[in-house]
Amino acid sequence: MMEASSCLRYHGCGFGSRMKWLCLFLVLVLQSCSPALSASPYLVGMGSYDITGPAADVNMMGYANTEQIASGIHFRLKARAFIVAEPNGKRVVFVNLDACMASQIVTIKVLERLKGRYGDLYNENNVAISGIHTHAGPGGYLQYVVYIVTSLGFVRQSFDVIVNGIEQCIDEAHNNLRPGKIYVNKGDLLDAGVNRSPSAYLNNPAEERSKYHYNVDKEMTLIKFVDDELGPVGSFNWFATHGTSMSRTNSLISGDNKGAAARFMEDWAEQNGIQKQGPDVTNDGLESLHKVSGLPRRVSSIIPEPNEITDDLVQLASSYEASGGRRLSGSSITRRIRSTQQNKPKFVSAFCQSNCGDVSPNVLGTFCIDTGLPCDFNHSTCNGKNELCYGRGPAYPDEFESTRIIGNRQFLKAVDLFNSASEEIQGKVDYRHTYLDFSQLEVNVPSSTGGQQVVKTCPAAMGFAFAAGTTDGPGAFDFEQGDVKGNPFWRLVRNLLKTPGKEQVECQDPKPILLDTGEMKEPYDWAVCLLSSFFSTIPAILPIQIIRIGQMVILCVPGEFTTMAGRRLRDAVKKVLTSDSSGEFNDIHVVLAGLTNSYSQYITTFEEYQIQRYEGASTLYGPHTLSAYIQEFQKLATAMIANKEVPTNLQPPDMLDRQIGMLPGVIFDSTPHGVQFGDVSSDVPASSTFRKGSIVNATFYSACPRNDLLTDGTFALVEKLDGGNNWIPAYDDDDWSLRFKWSRPAKLSSRSFATLEWTIPEDAPSGVYRLRHFGANKPLLGSVKHFTGTSRAFVVR
Repeated sequence: MMEASSCLRYHGCGFGSRMKWLCLFLVLVLQSCSPALSASPYLVGMGSYDITGPAADVNMMGYANTEQIASGIHFRLKARAFIVAEPNGKRVVFVNLDACMASQIVTIKVLERLKGRYGDLYNENNVAISGIHTHAGPGGYLQYVVYIVTSLGFVRQSFDVIVNGIEQCIDEAHNNLRPGKIYVNKGDLLDAGVNRSPSAYLNNPAEERSKYHYNVDKEMTLIKFVDDELGPVGSFNWFATHGTSMSRTNSLISGDNKGAAARFMEDWAEQNGIQKQGPDVTNDGLESLHKVSGLPRRVSSIIPEPNEITDDLVQLASSYEASGGRRLSGSSITRRIRSTQQNKPKFVSAFCQSNCGDVSPNVLGTFCIDTGLPCDFNHSTCNGKNELCYGRGPAYPDEFESTRIIGNRQFLKAVDLFNSASEEIQGKVDYRHTYLDFSQLEVNVPSSTGGQQVVKTCPAAMGFAFAAGTTDGPGAFDFEQGDVKGNPFWRLVRNLLKTPGKEQVECQDPKPILLDTGEMKEPYDWAVCLLSSFFSTIPAILPIQIIRIGQMVILCVPGEFTTMAGRRLRDAVKKVLTSDSSGEFNDIHVVLAGLTNSYSQYITTFEEYQIQRYEGASTLYGPHTLSAYIQEFQKLATAMIANKEVPTNLQPPDMLDRQIGMLPGVIFDSTPHGVQFGDVSSDVPASSTFRKGSIVNATFYSACPRNDLLTDGTFALVEKLDGGNNWIPAYDDDDWSLRFKWSRPAKLSSRSFATLEWTIPEDAPSGVYRLRHFGANKPLLGSVKHFTGTSRAFVVR
């Protein structure tokens, strides 16, 4: 308004009438804009980027199964981010990764990059990076050796693609910041998770358990982002269920059930034009997305209408033979496949993890694979053997269909909450963050006499039941869950590495210590371990963080809280915040974001810890770990109310320069004499016609996918012939219906094959199709070279 007022004063000094009317017009425009600007209290921005790591040779993170080596792609992994900012105040960033968990070294290096790009705008206090806990992503990206031993140490390629993807998605969200509103909604999803350690849960006080209907949290909390001009631009939700629908024998990179749910919701938004429709949308389009086959897809919008299938069309298809392999000038052609529809901001949807520690998506229960009978309730064993007890997903034994079903259930609930969200988020943007040394934290807890006593957390240690695994992925040998005594043989093996001292044994009681990881300090906080080829090191300094957006409060924790542990933490923080006499926090929604910023395994309640199932044995810092978290989060909440900072002189170590990776690089790729990379090894049958729901596949002479990850590109493509002679991209390796499978004829062979397997969706347009493979080969001398090849054409009826 200052400029317009000055303009009017100049008119009084002799400017003409046209200037007078111009200035009056400017005043009216500025006045009319003011209500619109003030109506949206926030700037909101969304972003996403590909973080699919090496699809070959790298051990997958989660099950610690040395034989689970990546060999293809189910669908791609993404980093998704939102930024919320007060126009002239604070801002926060939340990143959700299609990865097993956050990594401290990843967080450190992302923050370094953000500082180089934005200065102090984004820092450790206002940036949170969380993992969905898929067990089907490449490992090797954490700095603590116990978490990367099965991947043969640090895998720089896994690390780099995640760091770069996070930076890119935050940058995209930053560039998309625009005035907008945020809504919150929540509701129960009853059939996407069960408690996998019910015997431990039952050890919680009966009075406490009686407050809840279920032994897992069923509530999903969703926030919806609405751009003032574009309409809805995204949503993030928090719901607790493990990313273990895909089994420990799966070798295809996958976001598991939460990654699938995110893909389904982004497909739904794109196919139904959510941004164009504005904030009020309906469930229309769900049926078209999920036909009888249940195979959602993401298809190019430029595919023509279905063709009538005639003999001429079959003859036309038969005229297109396999192209043979040919060279490409680079990998940029694969990136163009996805850029055809990028002239508008993407709708970004993330399905975030919460207190999933004891929650399994294998909802049919646990059964013995030898007898089919239910497993032992207390120890999850079958005739004393833990390795025979497995949880069953809803489509057992089809893990892909189980993944789809659990993902679809989360997706449908999220759409329901998205469409009915009406509570607008209003209020301050704020945050608090600190680092804590959990190996020696003093904690005030109630005493048996009704007063208070001071106890301490312990240096990290893993119990015997840790090695037993869970019903989602059992361990080996003769370990079992619920073991509070230990085994003499494994005690002897343990003592060869590090015999825990009397103080440590008493601190961790009743956990029988298998790996005294927190006290192994050589050569640099890690020690060679003969047990299961382990190298052992565990974090001690961990971050905790609170993010506030109006009445939405996110508790960011670096581990997997069990159901009751998460409930206690949420309630404790909410009690502190709502005690504020100003009433500012009276209507808050508190969610817990698990596996955020770093990773330190599990956190159980004190009572659950006594039972020593897998989760208790993996609660590293002893029986008072949860009490320590509650105490320190209450301090953060108190500081937030008082508008005070939380000083800390601790910093986690940056050990990137000391990482060791023993995974051999690609030496060279080869094909048989006279064969080109991209040539077909096994083609689609000639003159083929397939119906919807059928599976089409072709195998190509290929090369190691580690030569080029084709980030934001694709290794696999389904093309459709248009009305002329042009092939249009229809489905790629980020689509549910198309799988990219890679293999070698022998472990050390320089030859390899790529199989493209397409399950034709029920709503795929009829017409002429073919399969195309992209790849990159490494010669013995020289640089990596890119190639492509196609199958024969075929008809889809």
